[in-house]
Amino acid sequence: MAKGYWITLYRSVSKPEALMEYARLAGPAIGSGGGRFLVRGTPAQVVEKGISDRTVVIEFESVQKAIATYNSPAYQAALKALAGAAERDVRFVEGFSG
Repeated sequence: MAKGYWITLYRSVSKPEALMEYARLAGPAIGSGGGRFLVRGTPAQVVEKGISDRTVVIEFESVQKAIATYNSPAYQAALKALAGAAERDVRFVEGFSG
């Protein structure tokens, strides 16, 4: 089975303190779902109309596990702490298994 990846691109953060509270709650929720952070930071370089904002990539056993973790009560509680504080693009992608 292919790994699953949860990818978040932050377009803007209007309330950094809310982001910190979200991270405090989201980390344990993601860990409980089996997630492992691979990338967490800003790009070293951006090309081809990329946006130089915070990027997070989390690896899971499967894309289904990633989606289930996002929908979990613990993560949804973390998401409430972020409400209105950031504009993000969240994607779930199945890893290449070829």
